[in-house]
Amino acid sequence: MKKFDEILCIIGEFGFYQKCIFLLLCLPPVMTAFHMVMSVYVLGIPHHRCALPGYPNDTFAVQSPSHEALINRLIPPSTDETLDYAKCELYDRTLNGDDNSTDLKECSDWVYDKTVFINTFTSEHNIVCGEKLKTSHGQMIFFGGMLVGAIGLGSLSDIIGRKKTLHLSFLMFLGTTLGLAWAPDFLTFCILRFLIGVSCAGVFTTSFVIGMEFVGPSKRMWAGIVIEYFSGLGVASLGGIGYAFKEWKSIQIACAAPSAFFLLYWWIIPESPRWLISQGRIKEANNIIQKAAKVNKVTIPEKILTADSIDEPEAGRLWHLFTSRVLLVRTLIIFFNWCVVCMVYYGLSLNTGNLGGDFYINFLLSGLVEFPAYTLCLLLLDRIGRRLLHASCMILGGIACIATLLPMLYADESLQPITVALAMLGKVGVAAAFAVIFVWSAELYPTVVRNAGMGASSSCARGGSMIAPYIADLSKVIEGNFGRAVPLVVFGAASVVAGIFSLWLPETNNRELPESLEDGRRFGRKELEKYKPEINYEKAFESD
Repeated sequence: MKKFDEILCIIGEFGFYQKCIFLLLCLPPVMTAFHMVMSVYVLGIPHHRCALPGYPNDTFAVQSPSHEALINRLIPPSTDETLDYAKCELYDRTLNGDDNSTDLKECSDWVYDKTVFINTFTSEHNIVCGEKLKTSHGQMIFFGGMLVGAIGLGSLSDIIGRKKTLHLSFLMFLGTTLGLAWAPDFLTFCILRFLIGVSCAGVFTTSFVIGMEFVGPSKRMWAGIVIEYFSGLGVASLGGIGYAFKEWKSIQIACAAPSAFFLLYWWIIPESPRWLISQGRIKEANNIIQKAAKVNKVTIPEKILTADSIDEPEAGRLWHLFTSRVLLVRTLIIFFNWCVVCMVYYGLSLNTGNLGGDFYINFLLSGLVEFPAYTLCLLLLDRIGRRLLHASCMILGGIACIATLLPMLYADESLQPITVALAMLGKVGVAAAFAVIFVWSAELYPTVVRNAGMGASSSCARGGSMIAPYIADLSKVIEGNFGRAVPLVVFGAASVVAGIFSLWLPETNNRELPESLEDGRRFGRKELEKYKPEINYEKAFESD
């Protein structure tokens, strides 16, 4: 009569069977990472100016001295010091006449710079000038879909099972990501991006949960951080795919089509034994455990699972976290940190185009820097503790982002790599903090409300990601180098403030963790007996 965690310790907490399953489940996060930051390519706004009226072969690039003369005649200079020509207005003059009116009028047709992108959905449908905020709305809608998917598909996985939910998410993911390449208008585009967000949440969350439920208690924290490496790999790979195609439909198809491989998972990935046990389907769970033991070359009894393996559900509701001043303040700080860390993480990725220099190299770096960030967590999380590591990453990363203001405003083009380096240091800090806050907050919430607390924290994170596009796009509203710097300053300041607030949270490393609400109120006020905590991280994340 053994609990499931005890059985995992017998057959191997991370044996060869679990390694194979875990590796396969790490591949979907690579694909979801593509589409979480895909809007940088799909909704990117290339440099543009008004098309010359009556000049059918007009291009953004200067074709000849006569073409340049026509541009100078009809297009006013830009008030933005980083651009040569105005984006949205032209002089009210004839193409070859003698009139030299200085009156301006808005244009309805544009030509686009094809240096970085051959085309984007934005340039294809002329979503610029008076309609440029639509691109921010489109990005926000995607993250709204992630919020709905995290709540809806997370709950569905508890009802119909992890495996069915995962494959439902795969089907939606494949259909919507491929369908987006043929979106005929902005409304259809937004609907499909919303559904992609829903499916991304379902694919990532369910893959994560199944992976964690196959791993023994002492390996879960390690496995939970390792899976994040694959998200970083996805972001970095998208930089290469974008450079190879430079055309939004080709990029979208190239990032969508490989997900058809995941349909084979129906015959490869088993149902979670932990979920089967919770449903009383002991025989099916026992068959999977027997197979795992055989692959791991461990001999176990034929009926190692019994009805006594079913864990009693934890009691407690979210509102219990607001019943005392200590829990209220602690919960609000955790919520704020989740919101800020998610906002800054996605905001820095979406802001890559504003850093200057080579767009594709910057995007590649924004993915690669996540590898040292997660390695930092693996090396230091248990050595220096959660509080010091999280606060240091948030504060130092935030300061690096704020410091980009100086080279952006006062340095010449030769010092532009300093801006990129500072922004990437900020990305290292927030990526590491993202990994830490998940582990730390799961340990801070008392056991009786841990699932509810983590679900609410995840909702706050999604709220932060919905805000991120609007901050990243402030450069569309504020002109010049200052406009390019403002998003980084806002992200940096928010990160510093959240990091400072996190210092009011108690350390959990090697401390007896709170079980009841009363334990939560007393936690951190006195030294408790130290031990190595074992948290069911996958159950905490499940409510996401």
